[in-house]
Amino acid sequence: MMKQFVFAIGLALVLAGCRKEDVQLANTELKLSWEKSGEGWKMKDLQLQAGGVWKKVGVPSGKYTLLFSEGKPDSTATIFKANTGVQFPEKVYHYQQDIWKAATEPVSLNTAGKALTFFPQEAKTTGNAITFTSDNEQAMVTAEWRLDEKYPTDIVVKQTAVVKKAGYYSLSSPTLVTVDEKDMAWATVPGYFQGDAIQKDFVLAYAYGQGVPELPVLYRERCVSTMAAIVDTKDQVSLAVIPAPGLGRDPWEKDHNTHEEWHIGISHKNRDAALAPSVYFPVLGEKPSLLRAGDTIAFEFRYSVQSGNWYKNVNHAANDIYQFKNTLALRTNRQSLTSRIEAMHHYLLDPKTSLWNIESYQGLKIGGQSYLGGVVGSQKDAMKNSDYGAMWMLAQATGDPLLKKNVLPYALNFKLVQQQTKPGFFQGAAMGQYYLAKRKVFVEEWGEFVEPVSLTYYTMLDVGNILLFEPDNKALLERLRMGADLLLKWQKEDGSWEVAYDQQTQKPLFTDIKDLRPTFYGLIVAYRILKDEKYLKAAEKGADWLIKNGVNKGHFLGVCGDARYAPDFATAQTAQALLDLYDFTKKQVYQDAAIATARIYTTSIYTHPIPTQHEKLVNGEKRQDWEITQSGLGFEHGGIMGSAQRNGPIQLASHAGLFVRVFKLTGDSLLIDMARAGALGRDAFVDSATSVASYYWRAMNKGSGPYPHHAWWQIGWITDYLMAEAQLRSHDNVIFPRGFVTPKVGPHQSYGFAPGKIYSDPANLILREGLFRLDDPNLECIMAQSVSKQRVYAVILNDRNEPRQQTLRIDLSKISPGARAKAITELTENKTLSPGVLVDVTVPAYGIKVYAVDL
Repeated sequence: MMKQFVFAIGLALVLAGCRKEDVQLANTELKLSWEKSGEGWKMKDLQLQAGGVWKKVGVPSGKYTLLFSEGKPDSTATIFKANTGVQFPEKVYHYQQDIWKAATEPVSLNTAGKALTFFPQEAKTTGNAITFTSDNEQAMVTAEWRLDEKYPTDIVVKQTAVVKKAGYYSLSSPTLVTVDEKDMAWATVPGYFQGDAIQKDFVLAYAYGQGVPELPVLYRERCVSTMAAIVDTKDQVSLAVIPAPGLGRDPWEKDHNTHEEWHIGISHKNRDAALAPSVYFPVLGEKPSLLRAGDTIAFEFRYSVQSGNWYKNVNHAANDIYQFKNTLALRTNRQSLTSRIEAMHHYLLDPKTSLWNIESYQGLKIGGQSYLGGVVGSQKDAMKNSDYGAMWMLAQATGDPLLKKNVLPYALNFKLVQQQTKPGFFQGAAMGQYYLAKRKVFVEEWGEFVEPVSLTYYTMLDVGNILLFEPDNKALLERLRMGADLLLKWQKEDGSWEVAYDQQTQKPLFTDIKDLRPTFYGLIVAYRILKDEKYLKAAEKGADWLIKNGVNKGHFLGVCGDARYAPDFATAQTAQALLDLYDFTKKQVYQDAAIATARIYTTSIYTHPIPTQHEKLVNGEKRQDWEITQSGLGFEHGGIMGSAQRNGPIQLASHAGLFVRVFKLTGDSLLIDMARAGALGRDAFVDSATSVASYYWRAMNKGSGPYPHHAWWQIGWITDYLMAEAQLRSHDNVIFPRGFVTPKVGPHQSYGFAPGKIYSDPANLILREGLFRLDDPNLECIMAQSVSKQRVYAVILNDRNEPRQQTLRIDLSKISPGARAKAITELTENKTLSPGVLVDVTVPAYGIKVYAVDL
């Protein structure tokens, strides 16, 4: 009844407003009016109902834009320089050269073709819609405007253009209103940039997404994470344009990779460079834009005008328009996540499959896995280790003597020699994350330099995680202190650090960018382990600088040298680092900043296209579309320069546990939905022989490829996600202490170094294959044993949005030969069950059951 009433009003206002000089659309939330002028029909007014008051929104416009080019648009790129005067990007960054060239061609910069701007000549009301028409020398353009019946703050527009002569065409969404730059509070094209101000430094804005670009650039949908361009006003109104589902490219069309196709251009500005969220279709110069006389362009989009900020419109575009929440129900597993951990354990024990190497260096045997990706100076001899927390965690949980004998000692030696101990400028630093076996030298990914954040990663985090398992290791304690003292020495007066130092000259490098990364986290590690207040004070100083210069402005920097530090998963690490700092200080500013950063990081997660059950062919194998969808997966790095431009998203869902934790704090459902969409039902990307997922989306299920060390990160993030879900679903009745975040790839944290509690009983995490068995891959089983050794636990999580029934098979011989169950209790409902080897299990949708088996 309410919807009917709202739109009865809307219809009445359309009809009542149909004087020759004035037409209107209105409902209880929005009022739009146009007036006839000598140039045509112009937008007279846009108002939004907010808190019982009608707010005027922006500067009314109503201008239409049609781009035309007789021939294929010029492809000559514009040269831009960094603020240091050096042409950007430098030639050594060969992965970025073609991408940057394409991004600085006239079409991308929105200078290509001839722009024909006009106001409609005619306006006609039909029912609850107004149709505007313009007839000019290039095309007959019509646009039907109507208020959405389901979402009353949305205006749905259907545009068509019948062209009159052959050539290349692109039709823009009309400019509803413009926002004066001084009235802008925030703007974003999710996945590319965000910021609270216009960024005068074009390279920082365009390449790094640090602020709002001055130019009216067009962004490709392949790295738009949520299909929208959004501008917020200081009057707390959020204005977005959202293209209709299906308008953007399908990244895997039928049987091949079509990720890089460019169907729509999305911008925060119109062609005149005024702030006005805009969609262009088709893209000038792309295949669909070449038309003959009489051909038609037709597309649909919507404006969303909401009281609130950009995050509200991201939620609206993702969930309401692109069905992100609803399509989560499609996700189902062929293999459980816990089963994958067990299989990857075997993979990592085999030096052939895991490409494990042992080399001699400085009198020690050091171990690492081959790294066959890009490293400057590598002759296919690069080695590295990834997740030391996961290494020690798996060894502790399994008690595996092979891990403890054949892997951990050599990985530890690798860590020891990676750090410089001799006196000098770099004493205490990690000299590089990669070891080149032929040259016997440690290097960074893209050159011989040393980064303070690498000191945080490869000394503080790795050594800190080991020390959680080996708290009395005096040598490691000394190494940790050495690293912490160097971080203190390198910290600037304002709390920040340099991006990098040249190994030879010791001079700062990358002075065109700021270290907008969680480098301060290394000092949190030092404080937690060494208990010295000076480290905590310095960590706060670093965090305060990053909040002021990064979080509050929407500016971040990445940690991948081969992408010249384009923003990446370090942003998610910043969120977890701030949460951990809050845990120590209880200062609300850190928790608030962590939540804000996590929400910004949601713009690194794809929420389109809408997953379906349509059948596709992937490398000769039939798959349903939802199995290979990008929706729910995150970037390695997005934006203009990131790997997602070519490779699509990644399977390493390190953010999943963080998002569960922030959901627990906020109740923000987008976060929990994103965590589950990234973690669950991704079997199409998992190598069946090893259970190791591929890294990049485009690789589908080819396995680890050149990145065998990723198996450790996969064990790490899966464990962190499952433990976060267990704590959430059990209302803190299943809770285990968290370690430090992993280096580089995200915010997942280690476990298993100390007992947790299961319904108040102290317990240790264990992994004993066959102890508990469930034949349903949508049920996860986390294992634990009481500190008293008198009880084992099966913590069962349901990965589906529907109840699951299954038989839990118990084999206590995996704990002790001949052991039998004395009693079994289901703890979430406190039910006593008959002891035996089979238990009937029913787990609610996204629920938990906890079984205690007394020995």
